[in-house]
Amino acid sequence: MTIAAPATRRDIAYRGFHLPADQAAGTADGLHATERGLALKGDDQRGSWTSPPVPVGFGVAEVVPSWTADSPDGCWVEVELRGWHGDAPSTDWYLLARWAADDRAVRRTSVPGQRDDDARVDTDTLIVTGATVTGWQARVTLCRPAGSPASPVLRSVGAVATGGGEHAPTDEPGYAAGRGRVLDVPRYSQRLYAGQHPQWGGGGDSWCSPTCTSMVLAYWGAEPTPEHYAWVDPPGPRPVVVHAARHCYDHAYAGAGNWPFNTAYAGLHGVDAFVTRLRSLAEAEAFIAAGIPLIVSAAFRADEVPGLSYDTKGHLMVLVGFTADGDPVLNDPYAPDDDGVRRTVPRERFEAVWQRGSGGVAYVLRPSSVSLPPPPAQANW
Repeated sequence: MTIAAPATRRDIAYRGFHLPADQAAGTADGLHATERGLALKGDDQRGSWTSPPVPVGFGVAEVVPSWTADSPDGCWVEVELRGWHGDAPSTDWYLLARWAADDRAVRRTSVPGQRDDDARVDTDTLIVTGATVTGWQARVTLCRPAGSPASPVLRSVGAVATGGGEHAPTDEPGYAAGRGRVLDVPRYSQRLYAGQHPQWGGGGDSWCSPTCTSMVLAYWGAEPTPEHYAWVDPPGPRPVVVHAARHCYDHAYAGAGNWPFNTAYAGLHGVDAFVTRLRSLAEAEAFIAAGIPLIVSAAFRADEVPGLSYDTKGHLMVLVGFTADGDPVLNDPYAPDDDGVRRTVPRERFEAVWQRGSGGVAYVLRPSSVSLPPPPAQANW
């Protein structure tokens, strides 16, 4: 079964690089290839990989990067973006993240306060304000303290660029519909930890993103093992969610909802993970048909979507499937208990608040052995 492309189409393009396979596409400085990715050479404390310029063919309004890497204790990675137009950069470099897998030696953080006439940084997003940008370039720097025998390892980096308007679509293939299919994603309530562990973004009531990430990791059998979260005290009903909240926490943003910090956390557990934007639930159906649940970000008022009776300026849920009629089936972590997590909502209402609230943001998490669905002509995955 296929369904038609939407009546209008937003410009969205994603490009990712997997390392070391794509090393030669960019420029490495102070790094060498290993089986796991790119690592620092010798005793070097810093080294970088710079992607090639990635033209997207439209005027860019926003760029969101994502990456997967390993960072042993004391090590970290820095992720930068700059705009590109024609044959030259059209903005300076902006630092989007200073990221570490753990938080004992390095504070994982976005970098607020970056703003000039060309662009500004809003937590996990580069927003173009004055420059002409029709492409992007990424640079990832691996860092370690002097004398450290271990090195960070960069395994992937990519970004999704979004245009500023809508237009009539060009010819697009139909998408294999996921209607009538619901994936068996475990149901986790974030509110089981309400009021607990406030040092990581206010506690469980604010942990929608890491709770969703935990659900999808569990679906793939890739969740952390008990020895990794033995430090959680008291352990409570689901310490794996506390582990995710701590390790997704952004010290500048003061929350666990930084989009690429969540996909980077997922990448630590052996899955391929990235942030993109989708144009419609039609595109999302292709992922469900391929057996891949999506974590989606929406914003809405209470009862604007029947079945979602609370206000939120930004909330993450797992899209686990569709009814036979095409209504989305969600694992919504904002429920009093696990039994209340599963919700079915009206298609048009939910699509509207997802597209309006985040521009269709989706986290894609899947083992590399599971193939992505065929992308549209203007590829956004």
